[in-house]
Amino acid sequence: MRKRQFLAVLGGGVVLAAAGASAAFVFTRRPDRALAPWARAGMAGQDPRRMALSYAILAPNPHNRQPWLVDLRVEDQVTLHVDTTRLLPQTDPHNRQITIGLGCFIEQMAIAASTQNYRLDVSLFPDGSDPQALDGRPVAVIRFEKDPGIAADPLFQRILARRSLKEPFDLTRPVPGEVLAALGASVRHGALAGSSNAPATVATLRALTHAALELEINTQRTYKESVDLLRIGKAEIDANPDGIDLGGALFDSLAALGQLSREQALDTTSAAFAQGRAALLANTDTAMAHIWLTTPGNSRAEQIAAGRDWVRINLTATALGTGLQPLSQALQEFPEMAGHYRQAHKMLSPDGGTVQMLGRLGYASAVEPSPRWPLDAKII
Repeated sequence: MRKRQFLAVLGGGVVLAAAGASAAFVFTRRPDRALAPWARAGMAGQDPRRMALSYAILAPNPHNRQPWLVDLRVEDQVTLHVDTTRLLPQTDPHNRQITIGLGCFIEQMAIAASTQNYRLDVSLFPDGSDPQALDGRPVAVIRFEKDPGIAADPLFQRILARRSLKEPFDLTRPVPGEVLAALGASVRHGALAGSSNAPATVATLRALTHAALELEINTQRTYKESVDLLRIGKAEIDANPDGIDLGGALFDSLAALGQLSREQALDTTSAAFAQGRAALLANTDTAMAHIWLTTPGNSRAEQIAAGRDWVRINLTATALGTGLQPLSQALQEFPEMAGHYRQAHKMLSPDGGTVQMLGRLGYASAVEPSPRWPLDAKII
């Protein structure tokens, strides 16, 4: 959710008071500790695995849960596990989206490893998997194989600038067809990319993604899942650099004035909430094009592949100066979303298969990176 939209939900009439914060206060509200992994990427020592992992931890993932854990005890090998305390049981009951996030992690590791002439030999779910839920079994065993012939993936240069751009897009700037073609051409792991900037298709998908987001907000348990993951102000973000961060002088001021809390976010009877919800929903209405990924089935391996291809699309969009934001609500598998789920699949995958990812494209100003746990916090 966009920070300024949360401000509409929670800030109310104290915005002007908070905006008067001193310059010294403003400059000390940046959660530098939580953002340090972005500055320290590539500074993880001589081990090529740690170097690649220092970039992998910057990969996009659902609700910024960073659900990865890695075991480095076998030489030249990374064993990837999911942290089962970081799942999203309400909006992602079968852990499909979390698995896609793990695929993003693997691909970003592979891109970084290529710059040191390493190829990754990835063995997925070597001990099997459960289609209903992830568990303690390994997600992947990844061998680092030295390959002097491997070229550095040019997308590596875009990792530090990559964002999931959760800002309203410029309604005067269309997304050209050649951008859509380049994004589609970036996939290489088996997912099928579709896209459209046709006004009628964009209008239909705007309406669908708007309705799906509204349903998630209006379903108490799915909305609460997001609210529970709010990190409000510098202290909370630095202490728990994951979830939905609301940082900066303005949010710290609002919290200090008693105008910003998780309890207030859950008060759906207030006028401020109604106004804020309208702002959140309006975000979907500025899509200038859409892109989606489908797979023939819905196996764990296909979910990983979709994640690997999604991060390639995101990095390619970064290279092209195009903003991309995932809009996953219509693809979620909780019962209340079933109607929108069917509509999305009928429209985007009419011949069958699974729509794994859907996002909006457009242009907006650059934003700060999302907080990250340091690499050492993710090593078993």
